Amino acid sequence: MADPFVVVGGDAAGLSAASKCRRTDPDRDVVVFEKGQWISYAHCGTPYFVKGEVEHLENLLSLSPAAVAERGIDLRRGHEVVEVDTESRTVTVRAGGEPFEQPYGDLIIATGARAVDDPIEGSSLDRVFTLHGLDDAAAIRAYLTPPDEFAVADLGGDDAVATDVAERYGAMTPPETVAIVGAGYVGVEMAEAFDAWDVDVHLFQRSARPVPGFGDAVGDAVIEVLRDADVTTHFGEEVVRLRGDGGTVDAVVCDTGSELDVDAALVGIGIRPNAELAADTPINLGASGAVATDAYGRTSVGDVYAAGDVAEMPHTVTGEATWDPLGLPANRAGRAIGATVGGKPTPVGSVAETAMVKAFDLECGRTGILDHQRAREAGFDPVAKTITAGSRSGYYPGAAETTVTLVADRDTGQLLGGSIAGTDRAAVRIDTVATALGGELTVGELERQDLGYAPPFSPVWDPVLVAAKVLNGSLP
Repeated sequence: MADPFVVVGGDAAGLSAASKCRRTDPDRDVVVFEKGQWISYAHCGTPYFVKGEVEHLENLLSLSPAAVAERGIDLRRGHEVVEVDTESRTVTVRAGGEPFEQPYGDLIIATGARAVDDPIEGSSLDRVFTLHGLDDAAAIRAYLTPPDEFAVADLGGDDAVATDVAERYGAMTPPETVAIVGAGYVGVEMAEAFDAWDVDVHLFQRSARPVPGFGDAVGDAVIEVLRDADVTTHFGEEVVRLRGDGGTVDAVVCDTGSELDVDAALVGIGIRPNAELAADTPINLGASGAVATDAYGRTSVGDVYAAGDVAEMPHTVTGEATWDPLGLPANRAGRAIGATVGGKPTPVGSVAETAMVKAFDLECGRTGILDHQRAREAGFDPVAKTITAGSRSGYYPGAAETTVTLVADRDTGQLLGGSIAGTDRAAVRIDTVATALGGELTVGELERQDLGYAPPFSPVWDPVLVAAKVLNGSLP
């Protein structure tokens, strides 16, 4: 293998790139190094595994090692790439014994991201969890399961699961009170997961609202749902310390001086790109700390690419480099790079930061630029309108209120972003707004789109069209 395509990281971006390269150029040797045992799994499904809606860990896998091998890909789990030498075109790999060098013809860095917990003192205490991987999910579900009902085999995962950690937590008495630090995607969805196990859940967020990237209207709707579900919310309170005697957490301490006794804590305050491989190389990082790339996923070094949670991509609205660590951009960019390496140059596309989150029965979506300060910094004069409309024809059973916020540039009418919240198929409606952003539509053009109508699915004026009509009417 004198000229292999070497892939560092065996999850969404990495295996998408490897698979597409093999399909595009079946004669190309492809080697994938993954430092862990899990590959190609659904990060976003882990709260639902913890809750119990997803039964086994393998249900969250898109590809098994056997399926990867069938594609002709040389997958090496338990192999960590610790250095990249762009001059000699080699990577140094550690796999338990002496490190070895692997030459590459083309290289993709797809090392993902990791959970952040270091700003909080005490985050290394026992029974303090993060949720950024299947072993994290396995440990939390094991802890929630009564010891007399727990068996590590019930988690699934075969040889990949960290059985020693799961068995240790499975032997513990389940918690009665859990603190969740951070009310973003992970925090809100895990509040639902813990609640399903009859745990007393306390959710902390230093800002005044949860899911701050979704805007005020969505945040207010999530607050109402959380409180209706008896989740105790602590918004405007910042957890500064996790206290614990004997190495095990027993309380959270806030900047206000207030304390809460707990049996466990989950820290969900964000993630950070695993861009360390670019250190001491000519590979440039962007302002976010992720690897800077061009329209084809290429880095500043020839024949070295980056994709997924470790890389930046251009923003749909502003064109600026943006770090958007979500599943679809990772899969899409990896696939594009695989095609490019295989001989068919393919752009990775842009990101509008489209995202969805579920808060109990409330569905929320967001896309584009909602923050007015960010819009102004990008050269726009933002104006926004929020409306509430029915999800179906009013006379048809199942209709529910749907709240939509749209943001546009005052002078040009260009659509900048939007958010949505509701209980009846609300989240998927954000895809209409995301598509409009991709097409560079104005609010007036969005208002005139011919969306489908039938009483069981939508009123004549879909909530997104109502929002566009109201916002367009407010523009000069």
